[in-house]
Amino acid sequence: MKQRTFIWLSLFPAFLLLAVFTFYPFLRGVIMAFQHYELFNLNNTAFVGLDNFEAAFKDSKFLSALEHSVYWVFFSLIFQFIIGLTLALMLKKQFRGRGVYQGFVFYSWALSGFLIGLIWKWLFNSQYGVINDLLLRIGFIHDRIGFLSDPSWAMFSVIVANVWYGIAFFAIMLLAALQSVPGELYEAADIDGANAFRKFFNVTLPYIMPTIIATTLLRVIWIFNDPALVYGMTNGGPAGSTHVLSSLLMERLLAGNYGAASSIGVIMLVILMLYTVFYLFVTKSEKVGDF
Repeated sequence: MKQRTFIWLSLFPAFLLLAVFTFYPFLRGVIMAFQHYELFNLNNTAFVGLDNFEAAFKDSKFLSALEHSVYWVFFSLIFQFIIGLTLALMLKKQFRGRGVYQGFVFYSWALSGFLIGLIWKWLFNSQYGVINDLLLRIGFIHDRIGFLSDPSWAMFSVIVANVWYGIAFFAIMLLAALQSVPGELYEAADIDGANAFRKFFNVTLPYIMPTIIATTLLRVIWIFNDPALVYGMTNGGPAGSTHVLSSLLMERLLAGNYGAASSIGVIMLVILMLYTVFYLFVTKSEKVGDF
């Protein structure tokens, strides 16, 4: 009995921290989604039912951000995964200076999304940005491009920055998975006369598939939820052309409209829950947590 009491007393601080910093803010946010809750009008916080959600789906800015979120997640994920897997396959091989190359590849993951947004904002600057300067020097363009001021280029630019940011995550996780593939499997494949192509699709890919499923699931959730890079680069502009749901939520939150911001957060939560259930059902993964 004393041992059980001691265990519960030891766990109590952790439960208290979770309750204060996780569960309470979550429940409070859900409640505010059904309230008229504005920071500068706290005397009127009446429940309004589904009005905030109805207003969101009637708002062209919200619908545009929802559409942008699809592009943002899909293209970011595809290129992050392809380039990350390619780098992981290259870094798996032993070569001189391998550790230095790994450091360069993994460097971006050590930085915050907002800081990366600022770095790429300078790189894409139309007046003194390195990217415009390089394109002019090689003759690829003849006039400077307003990558972040032109709505037709802005979304492309933030996706490029996000691809660079997320490559490191896939490279790290997939490299760890590749290094765990038993050498005996490749030896057996060599005896069977398998070429590199067949070894990759018949040995490597099936073995690391649980890691691919887990990392892809996590990365979609992180990309969808993280507004830092968009805010650092464009703050959702120009004219809302780079707003995604997470950055629009931040905009409503900073404007003091907590009810509208919370309703967007609840919508995002529902989308992610549906995506997770659908994704795990389609992949039929029973080892999604195995790396």
